[in-house]
Amino acid sequence: MVGPTERTGVHGSWPRKVVAEGIGTFALVFVGTGAIVVDRVSGGAIGHVGIALCFGLTVMTMIYAVGDISGAHFNPAVTVGFWSARRLPGRAVPIYLGAQLFGAILASGLLRVLFPAEADLGATRPGENIAAAFVFEAILTFFLMFVILSVATGAKEKGIIAGIAVGSVICFAAILGGPISGASLNPARSLGPAIFSDALSPLWLYVSAPLLGAFLAVGAWWGLGAGRGSE
Repeated sequence: MVGPTERTGVHGSWPRKVVAEGIGTFALVFVGTGAIVVDRVSGGAIGHVGIALCFGLTVMTMIYAVGDISGAHFNPAVTVGFWSARRLPGRAVPIYLGAQLFGAILASGLLRVLFPAEADLGATRPGENIAAAFVFEAILTFFLMFVILSVATGAKEKGIIAGIAVGSVICFAAILGGPISGASLNPARSLGPAIFSDALSPLWLYVSAPLLGAFLAVGAWWGLGAGRGSE
């Protein structure tokens, strides 16, 4: 999430990028949704804020671990957003998406093995207000994509703090949006648990809303002139 493009400091070969995206997305889903499961089986030992921190801290650390290899997307909406911003070649999109989806599904599959009695493995489901859930997912993804684009561009110091900035967005999004929509912001994060939790029916929301938010963020980024300045 720190600026994936062949022009801006991402140096990994394609196999390394695939592995980096797979590992990063696996970590995000395993730790984040795993925290939800552990919180439930432990009677609330982690808590809502703790779960949000698990998501945010995992993203932050994985950015520092593999950001210079793949750009650390870990999210199909972010990948498509970077392609829309002309910061990722089209040929890379299916490669990144495949690695992300594989990592997410593998993480949820492992959680299913570890917790076979748990019906729900952290699947995202909207509350009673579907419209509110959609808007929350779109707006929170907008913030995420906008911050990612902003810290991935310009002075080197921005790159140094990128992990903190992006991880912080994930944290506040999970704290605020968790009770309303599950605060996925990420189609891969929703798909993995959905497959093993019989929660595929709301998946349309967790694909369309993050994509919409990412596209809106790219539009705002270009509108501010940041996109032109990065070329």
